[in-house]
Amino acid sequence: MMRHLVMFRRLPGVDKNPELEAALIQGMHDLERDIDFIRAWRVSANELDRPICWDYLLESSFDDAAAVQRYLPHPAHVALVTQLKTYFEWAAVDYTE
Repeated sequence: MMRHLVMFRRLPGVDKNPELEAALIQGMHDLERDIDFIRAWRVSANELDRPICWDYLLESSFDDAAAVQRYLPHPAHVALVTQLKTYFEWAAVDYTE
């Protein structure tokens, strides 16, 4: 099983926009429905206000590294990434369980 973890935070200099942020997070939730080879999917919001914390965490699982490589260029993922780039920066980690 390959785990794909991504942390998101609002881009420096971008004003907080709760409506846009909610729509982007909903888009993250929707990917699980739109991509049938995702094995596990969870999007969580940070709950503590600390400078070191990021705003959101995406935790997902795929069968293997090849499945992650299929996911990254998937049209639904690419469309969401295009939107996310306007508001969030992110960091990812992929590892085998």
